[in-house]
Amino acid sequence: MTQHQALQGQVVVVTGAASGIGFACASEFARSGATVVLLDRDAQALSCAAASLGGPAPAQAWPCDVTDSDALALGIAALEKAHGRIDVLVNCAGINSPNRHFARTSAAEWDRVVAVNLSGMFYACHAVLAGMRSRGGGTIINFASWAGRHAAFFPGVAYSASKRAVLALTESINIEEGLNGIRATAIVPEEVATAIVDQRPVPPTPEERARMLTPEDVASCVVFAACMPPRACVNELVVSPTWNRDYLGLHRTALTSRT
Repeated sequence: MTQHQALQGQVVVVTGAASGIGFACASEFARSGATVVLLDRDAQALSCAAASLGGPAPAQAWPCDVTDSDALALGIAALEKAHGRIDVLVNCAGINSPNRHFARTSAAEWDRVVAVNLSGMFYACHAVLAGMRSRGGGTIINFASWAGRHAAFFPGVAYSASKRAVLALTESINIEEGLNGIRATAIVPEEVATAIVDQRPVPPTPEERARMLTPEDVASCVVFAACMPPRACVNELVVSPTWNRDYLGLHRTALTSRT
């Protein structure tokens, strides 16, 4: 079965879909024949994103903040009523704060990053699980990060901690819901050339951005996980640039230790 055949007619909800990786995921699903619902708090950007999406089925824009659990629950219920089901949920909404170091991260910055990256993801998962259980299956794809496995200065304490928690959240879904035919995948990308990397204290140079993953690279991984047969669960998918900044640091350390 081809990718287009596997996703033809499926209903896919993508959070954080107005730009970056979320939009790339929505585009890839649309090209594969799925009915795509794009969710984002930026209503204007979301409307433009949905209008530009190609694919055989019309895309739907849903302005919503993932930190609003009540709005998410009501919206998911309305989508299930309109479309009959939700087959795939892709949790891509995520933010970071300008202050990355522990000592300079305020409580408000911590709370906001955790609210979007972790709590919002939990709310979305919680909202779709009942419907997936009743239908005996579904796929949830959650965005973690290389920073969730390897804490570092660039991503910072709040982002790294929230993304490590995403790994546990995803594993918990598989532990509890696998017997109900529901599977969850944690996507673990390393550096991706999106707007979020420009918020770093020292933004990457054009040369560094050119070596990073593209949103389309990561979207291909997401669709791959969603296209697996129901008997197969991609628990975790790690993807990094071939020119890996972390590995480059290890090389430099090794060379220094030899001199």
